[in-house]
Amino acid sequence: MKNYTIGIDYGTLSARAAIVDCENGNEIAAKELIYPNGVMEKSLPDGTPLGEDWALQHPKDYLLVLTQTLPELIKESGICPSLIKGVGVDFTSCTIMPVTSDGMPLCFKDEYKSQPNAYAKLWKHHAAQKEADLINEVAAARGEKWFASYGSRISCEFAYPKILQTLREAPEVYEHADYFIDAGDWIVWMLCGQQKRSACIAGFKYFYTRDGYPSREFNAALDKRLERLGEEKLNAPVIFAGQKAGEVTEEMAKLTGLEKGTAVCCAMIDAHAAAPALKITRPGRMFAILGTSGVFIIMHEDAIPVPGILGNVDGGTMAGYIAYEAGQSCYGDSFAWVAENFFPREYAEEAAQKGVSAHTLLTQKASLMQPGESGLIVLDWFNGNRSILNDSELSGMILGINLNTKPEEVYRAFMEATSFSTKVIIDNFIKNGISVDSVYATGGIAAKNPVLVQMLSDVLQLPIYLSGTSQGGAVGSAIYAVQAAGVFESLDDAAQAMGSIREEHFEPNLEVCGKYQALYKEYLALHDYFGKGGSDIMHRLRKLKN
Repeated sequence: MKNYTIGIDYGTLSARAAIVDCENGNEIAAKELIYPNGVMEKSLPDGTPLGEDWALQHPKDYLLVLTQTLPELIKESGICPSLIKGVGVDFTSCTIMPVTSDGMPLCFKDEYKSQPNAYAKLWKHHAAQKEADLINEVAAARGEKWFASYGSRISCEFAYPKILQTLREAPEVYEHADYFIDAGDWIVWMLCGQQKRSACIAGFKYFYTRDGYPSREFNAALDKRLERLGEEKLNAPVIFAGQKAGEVTEEMAKLTGLEKGTAVCCAMIDAHAAAPALKITRPGRMFAILGTSGVFIIMHEDAIPVPGILGNVDGGTMAGYIAYEAGQSCYGDSFAWVAENFFPREYAEEAAQKGVSAHTLLTQKASLMQPGESGLIVLDWFNGNRSILNDSELSGMILGINLNTKPEEVYRAFMEATSFSTKVIIDNFIKNGISVDSVYATGGIAAKNPVLVQMLSDVLQLPIYLSGTSQGGAVGSAIYAVQAAGVFESLDDAAQAMGSIREEHFEPNLEVCGKYQALYKEYLALHDYFGKGGSDIMHRLRKLKN
């Protein structure tokens, strides 16, 4: 008799759930829910305005995935719920919310419906930069041991800046909150009725190490009211990738269509969940999730300080290895911006005639050009820089634009820029002793844009392999759930049986590699000048704007 698991992949704009065959990893059925409230960047549902760089979400949207999408998915699949042995969850992170002792988000309460700090702060919430700056200053001055594991400079996308912002701006929310919890851990809590924290999430986003969370002394140095944060508002058991967090409760069984007692796996950060779907269970192979943002993860046997990364966590992706993560805050978002703002009427008419999207038309036109032919260089910091500069207040730049510049030239320059930014990240790993011999890619852009993937291979001068599934996060979460349910003896066995890689892959085109190298030197000069202190004009312009 066959066994199945479910993986739920919570992304930035939507969530995808898939039922997966435990024998071979085949996706039996999949379903997507687009969040009704989306990303709240300008105002709350009641019209309360938001400030600059805010990015919030409504937890009610997350629950809809459990109570609406899952029952529909199970019904449409025709699979008996008793054959579904486990459920795994991954979430775009760090998405953090204040909740009560029973898990109720404070934004569900009438008195906090107009309070922005009571809602879920999405990963790309960048309004806590001054809090991140303070954390960097205090951690460096105190010589905090954990600080080196996060590249000695943390991002405002982490949990601590967002919590500190809540404390400063809405102390009543901080006091009322019994816990601050990442959304992935919260979903697991809702499913099984027990709060368990993911080592992946806690390690990469909450500064959690084998010694626990940062000390009382460090917290108090940030703000006296924050002193007991770790033991009071983060205090819950921490479990590792593939471990069982609990079982589906009777109440949630009725709401989801799952059987009571179904194993619930430890939550994962969405990017890390893709590892087993890509059959990656060993060091040396970097896996890249190319979507709204870009995330790059690699495992290594040892913990090595690498400046500018998002962190290294023992067992963060697989037990027995140190997982390292870096990323780009703006990947697919940048192409969307170009398609929305550099797509004149005649191009729209051409796309309509051909029956293709704006992205497809611009990619087709850009593919006919040679490296550097546009005469443009772009700094792709249109949502700040995550790695290796860790500065959300940096801004984007298009250099070389003139009255003859065409939309496809701008689009190609952005394709080149995101590839160069990836090379900065990989070169930084290699320089600091973390070898990278190949790249395994998943995500919407990896699946849909072979021109960009080939360009990335040419710029990196590395082979790139693609996932055999378009649902890397959901399938990866389903594979982790297999281990939690005890269907396989090890995660490695489950990954080899259920993961998949396409036969065709991308090899560097040596004829253009040299051209990209020359262009990359120009990009790097601008990267270092504007990002490493040559000019502070981007920060000054932001201050003027604010």
